[in-house]
Amino acid sequence: MKACIRGAAIAMTVISTVVALEACGQDAGDDSDTGNALSIGVLLPDSTTARWETQDRPFLQKRITELCDDCAVENANAKGDVAIQQEQMDSMLTKGVDAIVLVAVDARSLRPAVRKADEAGVPVIAYDRLAEGPIAGYVSFDGEEVGRLQGRALLTAMGDRAPDDQIVMMNGDPSDPNAVSFKKGALSVLQGRVRIGEAYDTLQWRTETAHMNMSAAIAALGVENIDGVYAANDGLAAGCISALKANKVAPLPPVTGQDAELGAVRRIVGGDQYMTVYKPFAPEASAGAAMAVAAARHESLDRVAKGEVTPRGGHTVPAVLLTPVSVTVDTIKDTLVKDGVYTVEQICTPQLGAACGRAGLT
Repeated sequence: MKACIRGAAIAMTVISTVVALEACGQDAGDDSDTGNALSIGVLLPDSTTARWETQDRPFLQKRITELCDDCAVENANAKGDVAIQQEQMDSMLTKGVDAIVLVAVDARSLRPAVRKADEAGVPVIAYDRLAEGPIAGYVSFDGEEVGRLQGRALLTAMGDRAPDDQIVMMNGDPSDPNAVSFKKGALSVLQGRVRIGEAYDTLQWRTETAHMNMSAAIAALGVENIDGVYAANDGLAAGCISALKANKVAPLPPVTGQDAELGAVRRIVGGDQYMTVYKPFAPEASAGAAMAVAAARHESLDRVAKGEVTPRGGHTVPAVLLTPVSVTVDTIKDTLVKDGVYTVEQICTPQLGAACGRAGLT
C-alpha cells in the first residue's frame, strides 16, 4: 500500500524516472492510431486551499502536455460546491474527454458521477483524495503519516510534557477521506500523551470557520489553558492563529499545519506557526499526469503505479502513495528552498529580515 519513496528528493527522482519510462516505452497508442487528439479533464475542488490553483493545476497541465503534446486539458474548479462538481463531471463526459483527474469535493456524493464516467468508458484518476466508486487509479500521499508527522511535531514543540497539557484539534472536512486519515494518524500519536480539550471538524476547510471555532475553544477552555493546537492544514492554522491573536493569547502555543503554503512558511519563520507538512507537488502531479495519459490511451497503469488501494464501492486499483515531509523553521532551506518551491526572496519579506537571518535564510 505504501510507496517505497522516502523524502522529497527521492520522490522526485523516482516519479521522474517512472514517467520517463512511461513516455519512452509505450506503443503508439489509440490516439495516434486514429489520428484523433486526446482530451483530459482536470477537476479541482476549491480555490480556498491555495495549492490547487498555484501548484497542482500548472504542474498537471505541464506534465500532461509533456507526455502527450497533442492532448487537450479541460480545467474546472468546483469552488467547494458538490453540485457544481457533479455538473462539471457531466460536462466533461458531454465534451467527450478520454480521462478525468478528479479531486473530489465530497467523495461519497461524487460516487454516482464516478460510476457514470466508468459506464461511459471514461477512466477517473482520483488525485490527492480517494474518491469512491469505480476509479481507475489513485495518486496521493500517505494521509495517516501526515497526521503522525503533525502529532509528533506538536509533542516536540510542547516539550513532550505531562498528559495534563491540553490541546485543541482543528480537523479538516469529514467528507474528505484525507481529513479522516490525517485525524486518525494524529490521534495515534496524541491520545494518551495530551488532553484534547476541544475538537472540531471544519466543513470545506474554511479558514474563517477555523477562526470561529478557535474563538469558541478559547472561550470554553480559557486563554491560559491551551498548550498546543493541532491544525490539519495551513488554512486552518491561519484561522486558529488569527483567533488566538484576537484574544490576546501570548505567547502563542505551537500550531501545526500542512501544504507548505507561502503564508504558512512566513508564519513559521516569524514564529507564529510551528510546522507544516510538505507534500512535494511535482512528483504527485507527475504521477497523476502519467496515469491520466496512460488511462486515456487505454494502457496499463502498472508501469506508473506500484501500489494498490481499494476505494469504497470499487475494486482494487493501481496507486502511487508518496511520503510527506515535516518542515519546521530549521528545515525550510533544505526542503522547500532546495526543491525550488520558494526562493529566499519570496519567503523573506522586509518584516522578516531578522527572523530569516536567525533561520539561515540568507
